[in-house]
Amino acid sequence: MGTFNRGKMFKLSVAIITLNEEKNIGRCIDSVLAVADEVLVLDSLSGDATCAIAAAKGARVIQEAFAGYIEQKNRALDLTTHDMVLSLDADEALDETLQKAIRKAKEGEAAAGYTMNRCNYYCDKFIRHGAWYPDRKLRLFNKTKARWGGTNPHDKVEFAAGGTLLHLPGDILHYSYHSIDEHIQQNNRFSTISAESYLARGKKTSLFKIVFNPCWAFFSGYILKRGFLDGFYGYVIARNVAHLTFLKHAKLYQLQKKHQKGS
Repeated sequence: MGTFNRGKMFKLSVAIITLNEEKNIGRCIDSVLAVADEVLVLDSLSGDATCAIAAAKGARVIQEAFAGYIEQKNRALDLTTHDMVLSLDADEALDETLQKAIRKAKEGEAAAGYTMNRCNYYCDKFIRHGAWYPDRKLRLFNKTKARWGGTNPHDKVEFAAGGTLLHLPGDILHYSYHSIDEHIQQNNRFSTISAESYLARGKKTSLFKIVFNPCWAFFSGYILKRGFLDGFYGYVIARNVAHLTFLKHAKLYQLQKKHQKGS
């Protein structure tokens, strides 16, 4: 693993967090073998073949109980060997253009971080418009200068100090939902995590936001960002994004009321 170890070429660790990802982990690891000097899989005590598949493909596998999305991703950073880290989810993979771009980036001095677009695969269709594309992500960065932050489950990379950021061509391919039912179930789960995280951080909502924010989310994704160009599934995604927005605010509002009564 890792053929790019000469001269000024920086070494790259790939960090992946997993939980019961036997359907995805092989594809993810295969897509990074041409760029990685190390693949680290931090597994949250999977009950399937995730760890066996990852180990068979040459990954270093460590198992620890899940501590939260942000916490788990930062723990994975700490476990990697090299300062430059590419952080991926198990249901993601690099396309060939992005693989080539990362290999080229490794030939020179490393930037503080690199952004790249993410393309979501939804119900057998790649989504190229709307709120989900280009979906720019900062996933390759120097771990001595940045950590995962944000609000669970919506994590983001945050830099402690300034640094050069470059954008790489190509896409992270995100194999997100294989059915509308999966999407709805995830909306319910993520909205609960978001509402609880917002409450813990003192963020508040209102009846106005419960009504307005979902409407804006649909209009922005479907009309302004041209989600309608993705046909039927473009409409489904725009509606589900709006529904997720509604659920987050509605659940936060309910938690606020309970908290006020209990205080």
